[in-house]
Formats: sequence, C-alpha cells, structure tokens
Amino acid sequence: MKSPHIPVLLDKVIQTFGDTDGWIVDATLGYGGHSEALLRLNPQIKIFGIDQDQEAIDFSTKRLAPFGERVRIQKGRYSQKILEALERLPVKGVLADIGVSSLQLDKKERGFGLQSENLDMRMDPQASLSAYEVVNYYDEERLAKIFKEYGEIPQAKKLAKAVVEHRPITSAKDLAAIAQKVLPKKGRIHPATTMFQAIRIEVNQELEELKKLLDALERYRPSGAKVAIITFHSLEDRIVKNRFKEWAKQCICPPEAMRCECGGDHALGEILTKKPMSATKEEIAQNPRARSAKMRVFSFKESA
Repeated sequence: MKSPHIPVLLDKVIQTFGDTDGWIVDATLGYGGHSEALLRLNPQIKIFGIDQDQEAIDFSTKRLAPFGERVRIQKGRYSQKILEALERLPVKGVLADIGVSSLQLDKKERGFGLQSENLDMRMDPQASLSAYEVVNYYDEERLAKIFKEYGEIPQAKKLAKAVVEHRPITSAKDLAAIAQKVLPKKGRIHPATTMFQAIRIEVNQELEELKKLLDALERYRPSGAKVAIITFHSLEDRIVKNRFKEWAKQCICPPEAMRCECGGDHALGEILTKKPMSATKEEIAQNPRARSAKMRVFSFKESA
C-alpha cells in the first residue's frame, strides 16, 4: 500500500527499535510508515498507534491490517492516549514524530500550506480551534506573543498589527501575503513560514502536548523502554533535550549544596544520543522536509 507520506529518519528509527521485543507506542502514527517498517523487520514487535487525524487512522488501519493482533490503533491526542498504553501494556518503546505530515501540508483544503485558500491548520479537523479563529479573533497583544514565543519572530508586534489591520482574513494565501510585506526574506525560505509555524503550534497546542507526553513517561518510567522523539524546530528540540538531561541526572541536590547529599543515584536512565540524529544527504535529496528533523533517544533503566 503506497503511502502519501515519506517517514523521516526511517533508518535511524529502525536502528533504535529494530531489536525491541514487545510493545512500541507510535504516538504519532500518521500514515504508518515507521510502524510498518518495524513490524516487517521484527515479528516480536507490536504497535500501539495513536493519531488525532481520522484520515490518517483510516489509511493506517488498512495498511497495518496484515499484522493482525500485533497492532492496536487509537484516535486522540497522544498526551492522553499514552496514559492508556502505559497503564495497560508493558511498553518497551515510544516513538513520537512531532511534525505535520506531508499529506497535511500538501492538501490545500487542510489550510497548512502557504498557498491554501483555507485557513485551518487543525491536525484533528473536528477540533474547535482553527487558524481562522486565532488570526481573526485573538487581540493584537496575544497574536504578538504567539509570533514571538512560537515563531521566534523579532518583528512580532509589527506583524500582529498588520494582521489585525487586514481582518477579516479568510485564506492562508492572504495571510502569507501579509507576512511577505512585513517580514524580511531569508534565502529561499518564505517569510511567512515561521508565522505559520507559530499559528499551527497554537492551534494544536503542540508544545503542551509534547510536555504532557514527557510528563507521562516521567511518571510511569516504563522499565527498559527506549524513547525516541523526532522534532522539526528548536522549540521542540529544546524541550526534549532539557527533559532528557533532567532524567539522566544522578545528583538532584540544589546547586548551592556544598556536597552531594541525595545519594547520587537518581538517574531514570541514560541518553543514547550525545548529539541528535539527523537526515543524511541522500534522505534530504529524496525528502527535503527531512532537512530540519532531529531525533533524540533516551533509555529508561530496567526496574528492579
């Protein structure tokens, strides 16, 4: 079954999880590329797949049907459904690809792309908040905050003012044109790219979702499980990097302590990637969207 989406860092994912014996949670199942590869590679692997996009679930359900009871699929936000997996299953791996799928970007009606006539950006089309509401109903101060925090845009206030002045805005195409007038061009990257990123993060609460996923893993600490998280921009990568560092700390004494008094045995496991894994030149040539992908991996200790 041909997929409309090329899974990023597939070789790295296989390298990380190929020898797993048991359940792997694919927290962002999408079109099932990562999961299918792992299921074909190792008959001991089972997949608990999560996605909030019904179109993706329908596709993956058919794609992974040949693997029968080795696959379970749930619709919903991964921050919630991960709890079900961790409570009910002996999870040995967690994979999360924190990004928009190629199909979501390419389908103009989904409103993710710069040339779309719609203004939507919902990963779950049934969710209440869309980009239209953010762009047309958030006040100028709130928009500027989103552009600054989620898009890291220096001209956030100027951009927010321009957006408010041009309301109502009904298409992503028109929104991109506003950004093009306000923001400086950076090489081949369209000036609106970071603004669209910021709005998409707000609409889908992407950073909060990621933090909740990490909170759940920290709470349950699945014995011997590997956690691999693929990110596509610095905000997400920073969250993952810092959390993994916290999990790997042996000493949790306050900085002002003269000497360790906590026992120095508090690490939840170890970081398996000193530097994040990234795409090869060959992969980027085949799939340019893999250029910004980074994958960090952490391994929880085996419980006694």
